[in-house]
Amino acid sequence: MQTPQCMRHLLSAAILGLMASGAMAMTNAEHSAAKKQIETEYKAAKEQCKQLKSNAKNVCKKQASGQEKVAKAELQARHEPSAKNAEKARLAKADADFDIAKEKCDALNGDAKRVCVKDAKAAHVHAVEAAKVAKAQAEPASNANDKAASVAEARKDAAAETREADFKAAKARCDTMSGTAKDACVADAQRKYAQ
Repeated sequence: MQTPQCMRHLLSAAILGLMASGAMAMTNAEHSAAKKQIETEYKAAKEQCKQLKSNAKNVCKKQASGQEKVAKAELQARHEPSAKNAEKARLAKADADFDIAKEKCDALNGDAKRVCVKDAKAAHVHAVEAAKVAKAQAEPASNANDKAASVAEARKDAAAETREADFKAAKARCDTMSGTAKDACVADAQRKYAQ
């Protein structure tokens, strides 16, 4: 019996195989067949989760669901290439990783769980902002100056968002402390993340 991790590797290999043949246009029949393959692999991965218990089972389900969503988004980006579909694939990956990370945090309690969730949110913000920057870089522009300005603006926004998310995660770690240690930790985080 294959493990959920094995199924994820098989699914990733299938997607990479599809992407490797990217030089040729994907026909509707190929798209339909690939979509059915993704659904079949999702059902098999979900079935593997049944043998697990508790949080491990929930994590497995999130992984299976996330892999399916990512595979479908990547397939759509391959079938209809565009900056928007590429961004959707990146966002699907970011969302799937976030859902899995949050589910893993559910195995923890108290401060450890709060820190885990803040770290997961920070990682999600990083991935989402990276997707926005990549989209800005991939979108056509009327001239080089417009494109450079658009990319620069996307990078500026991304830096601000990721700095804020990183600060919140650092502050959550500081909140596990008390007294002067906590005060010093918060001050260091404020300096590091310009808050």
